[in-house]
Amino acid sequence: MPAMDMLAASEFANLGLAGLFVSSFLAATLLPGGSEVALFALLKLHPEQTVPALALATLGNTLGGMTTYAMARLLPQTTLPGKSALVTRHGAPILALAWAPIVGDALCAAAGWLRLPWLPCLLWMALGKGLRYVLVAAGISVL
Repeated sequence: MPAMDMLAASEFANLGLAGLFVSSFLAATLLPGGSEVALFALLKLHPEQTVPALALATLGNTLGGMTTYAMARLLPQTTLPGKSALVTRHGAPILALAWAPIVGDALCAAAGWLRLPWLPCLLWMALGKGLRYVLVAAGISVL
């Protein structure tokens, strides 16, 4: 992550839980950003806020992913982009990988573009994103 993105993420952490939510939401859209750094910084400053921080980071990141899903759902279905074949083959469960850098946004967009049912997409996306944040928080507690 570039130094400017790290600085921006830590500034979001200085805004507390609301900043973490915004950082998490924006990081899940096509905009660049790293919500893990904001979570790390917030939990270093306020370890007692682990549960609400995990919940808000997961909620914000999932809503950001669902925003990408919804925007792609509005696009006409004309040709099948490359990542869509993967989503077609695996369906909504592939969105457990929506947290992954670069491909995660494409998976969310492909799911929307393919008009996969929104509720399974939301649940798989939230599961994957939530587990990623739990692992980040677990790594912090070890440090």
